[in-house]
Amino acid sequence: MTASASAPTTVRTLANLIGGQWRPFAEETVEDRDPATGDLLAQVPLSGPAEVEAAVAAARAAQHGWRRTSPLVRTRAVMRLRDVLDAHREELAAIVTRDMGKTLDDALGEVGRGIESVEAALGMPHLLKGENLEGVAGGVDVELVRQPVGVVAAITPFNFPAMIPLWFLPYAVSCGNAVILKPSEQDPLAGERICELVAGIDALPPGIVNLVHGGQAAVEALLDHPGIDAVSFVGSARTAAIVAERAVRTGKRVQALGGAKNAMVCLPDADPRLMTAGVTASAFGAAGQRCLAGSVAVLVGSVAEQDATRDRILAAARELVVGPGDDAATDVCPLVTPAARDRVAGAVDRAEAEGAEVVLDGRGDAGPAGTLLGPTVLDGVAPDSEAATEELFGPVLTLVRAADLDEAIAFVNASRYGNASSIFTASGGAARAYRYGVEAGMVGVNIGVAAPVAWFPFAGWKDSIRGDLHANGRDAVDFYTRTKVITSRWT
Repeated sequence: MTASASAPTTVRTLANLIGGQWRPFAEETVEDRDPATGDLLAQVPLSGPAEVEAAVAAARAAQHGWRRTSPLVRTRAVMRLRDVLDAHREELAAIVTRDMGKTLDDALGEVGRGIESVEAALGMPHLLKGENLEGVAGGVDVELVRQPVGVVAAITPFNFPAMIPLWFLPYAVSCGNAVILKPSEQDPLAGERICELVAGIDALPPGIVNLVHGGQAAVEALLDHPGIDAVSFVGSARTAAIVAERAVRTGKRVQALGGAKNAMVCLPDADPRLMTAGVTASAFGAAGQRCLAGSVAVLVGSVAEQDATRDRILAAARELVVGPGDDAATDVCPLVTPAARDRVAGAVDRAEAEGAEVVLDGRGDAGPAGTLLGPTVLDGVAPDSEAATEELFGPVLTLVRAADLDEAIAFVNASRYGNASSIFTASGGAARAYRYGVEAGMVGVNIGVAAPVAWFPFAGWKDSIRGDLHANGRDAVDFYTRTKVITSRWT
């Protein structure tokens, strides 16, 4: 991706959606390219403080009346959004595949998960109900009510360009807030299309949902603006820490979901079919570009049992097909950019130089766009090495050995991350010990990707989140509302 002063005439430059109007802005742009082919898809404007200022003004003006709208009416508008998204499900998935690179089946799953979040938000009239206690003293009653927090900035990542905007938007809007979406500049087309669909819903007033394209300058302007009341963010752990600290410094409520290093513990009694399918899908699906990807497999048992588990994983991984996301035969899609591919391949190079054995090497042909990286498996890795402890965000699986379940749990819990973890076993006792003792917010039992449905929070721990309220579930209602306690005496 390269910045340019002006866009080619044959490729459109995206516009910002502010107060219901699409406003062109192209003083400086960055290229958005198809990860599979390298074709130029669009020029993305690098908005700054002026564009953010306009979006905040529009959002605050619209939210003033929206908070006074009945929760029933607001929820019916979100219900209309659900129907529109469902009608455009395949179109949105195709956009995700073309712009981000993931396979069409994976993209359809992503869009479906996003629609589930909209469906979960349809219960808002019930979820917004408060509490009361009458007669706490003579003639004194106490009541708790929920009110919208105000204007929400939703800063979303490249790896789920449709789903994660829908983690935030329906909850925030149905709670009575206005939203400013800042999608990733690497693949903003799905976010743009969602906002186009929103703009066509008469029941959602102009300015309730706004879209500002851009990179670091746009993010910094959103974090610094006093008219932003809350920030919802998903990205790397390093950036999440920066976002959280800067948002708190300017008095904002913040939920900043960061990175992960998710381990999958494989016991020798695990069902071989479930284990191999779960491990390979988790490690290599979406080319490992998921914060719930299992990037470490902890092989438990004797050396012979560990080797047998490794061999099953390797046999399954070798069968995976690497290619473009729009090819139905593809299992492992391209990485989002050539730079991402080079970064992940560089981490494999470093691991090999440190003594790791590359038992499956995907560093071959990078493809026409320089973005392909095949399934890669590392063995003989030190437990404290980069490959075993840091998020690589690519199709790389690190194997770690453990003599028993206690040793495996100790390894997993030593991680600074705590997003998710899985165990593969036929033993109910082992599964119970693991789910009780592991330090991760989302736990899978014989499931490689422990993604909760939208009615539960996306519940990472440790460095996988900054803030105390997660996306989705009841946490979303708590995040997008403020409680007010009213004590009354009438005589």
